[in-house]
Amino acid sequence: MKKYLTFTYSLVGYILSIISLSFLILWVYPWEFLPFNIETPMMRIDINPILINTALLLFFGLQHSLMARSFFKDGLLKNVSNAVKSATYSVASSICLIMIFYFWQPIEGFVWNFRSDMVFWSITMLYILGWLSAFVATFIIDHFELFGLHQGYRALKNLPEPEVKFQVRFFYKYIRHPIQAGTLVGLWATPSMSYGHLLLSVGMTMYVLIGLYYEEKSLIKTFGEEYKKYMKTTPMLIPFTIKKQDEL
Repeated sequence: MKKYLTFTYSLVGYILSIISLSFLILWVYPWEFLPFNIETPMMRIDINPILINTALLLFFGLQHSLMARSFFKDGLLKNVSNAVKSATYSVASSICLIMIFYFWQPIEGFVWNFRSDMVFWSITMLYILGWLSAFVATFIIDHFELFGLHQGYRALKNLPEPEVKFQVRFFYKYIRHPIQAGTLVGLWATPSMSYGHLLLSVGMTMYVLIGLYYEEKSLIKTFGEEYKKYMKTTPMLIPFTIKKQDEL
């Protein structure tokens, strides 16, 4: 019975992740067919919007950072399976995103607001390309492992944890972190950059860069010299800009 509950929990975490991330992709862009987006709040709150939005971003960043640290995974959750750990992370991350969608407040004014059809659709294509490349990159590594579903399936079938192997395929031959790179493009590529959207993009960019710093330390710990060599020959986020990285 326990393994079925674990798999169900993993499935719920996966579905929540896909729904919340899909909504994020639509929510950050000024699509006219959506009743709610980053400029049209679901709930109006009579508090300084910068304070509310900053608090939401900090809560999002803390949740992701703390739950990714070893003291949480190997400390507070040391007695649960990897499947439950992954599902818990997915559920908590989805809840944080839903909170951002629901409580985010618009901030008046625009950094830029392009009205030309050519510029609008050029930026729209860049936005689509960014999110699409991030989505495809999840399958290049292991989409279902990334969102915790494979862990739940292994628990259901009593399968052992697979051996971790270092592989470089497709996008990963040109940049080390195509998922994060595509996400950043999707966040910044908009024809209407309001101050509220700017705050979100800056906050998320800071989170991504801080997260990558710790992720690369973890990857070096896991793969050693093999990953250090990869760092020296492959840029982090921008393709075709070979630049030696300092060892972490």
